[in-house]
Amino acid sequence: MNLKEPLHSHLIQIVRDRHPYLASGGHFYVQQYIREQFAQWGTVEIDDFAVRGRIHHNLILDLPPLSPPRSQGGKLEQLPQAKGGKQEKPIVIGAHYDTVPGTPGADDNATGVAVLLELAAEFASNPLKYPVKLVAFDMEESGYFGSKDYADKLKAQKQSLRLMISLEMLGYCNHNPNSQKYPTGLKYFYPNSGNFIALIGNLRTVPDLINLSDKIRKSGQLCEWLPVPNRGLIVPDTRRSDHAPFWDNGYPAIMVTDTANMRNPHYHQASDRIETLDLDFLAGVCGGLIEAIRHL
Repeated sequence: MNLKEPLHSHLIQIVRDRHPYLASGGHFYVQQYIREQFAQWGTVEIDDFAVRGRIHHNLILDLPPLSPPRSQGGKLEQLPQAKGGKQEKPIVIGAHYDTVPGTPGADDNATGVAVLLELAAEFASNPLKYPVKLVAFDMEESGYFGSKDYADKLKAQKQSLRLMISLEMLGYCNHNPNSQKYPTGLKYFYPNSGNFIALIGNLRTVPDLINLSDKIRKSGQLCEWLPVPNRGLIVPDTRRSDHAPFWDNGYPAIMVTDTANMRNPHYHQASDRIETLDLDFLAGVCGGLIEAIRHL
């Protein structure tokens, strides 16, 4: 599977200053690019939410589960069902497309959006047994407004989820010793080279953390995982993406991350550009996620 080329093509379109207010032209361009890419695979829902009187948009693509095989008589068998006869709970996979002011946001978070678009193509062409909701969130950098609104709506609708996965900075890699930093205390348990992808989940996701990390490693991509109690409040750095509102609403959620400023010196800087990324690493992360999510 050659993922490096399509991921690079997405990055060329996405990497630009796209702050919702201070770079609204770039923000609108990327919003429309995501919408066009999603529209190849189905109807795109525009999920509106308001922040300080202004309307913003999450973009949602719903992908159905694996179609049942037809019997010889042409009659459709039942869709895959969970125990008790109920249809499988959906998986939500999200990435934010906004940036802080003054940065083209290559790693933060064009890499997450690029992988989101490739997951859309993969799971539309080769469906999972679970329904999948792919969501491009807006206003993450301002306080997770898009994901908070969406998670709150799901909770109000009493919607159960199989899992939520937040794609947050996936393309920076440094093989040098001591290139990886950690919140207090964690450095004694994890590698000191910043060449792995990290999975950070609440305690409900421990079986999934183990399963996903195992499959990602078997794909050839280095991977580490960290479970956190109490919605991550004891280690605030673990809450810094769109999974946090899902934790707050009691959902099982995992952040996939290259650990941001714990590794990447270009975090929130004008220098966060494509040239600073490791596209082989990004392609490895994307391929590992495809394989791992398929085994959930």
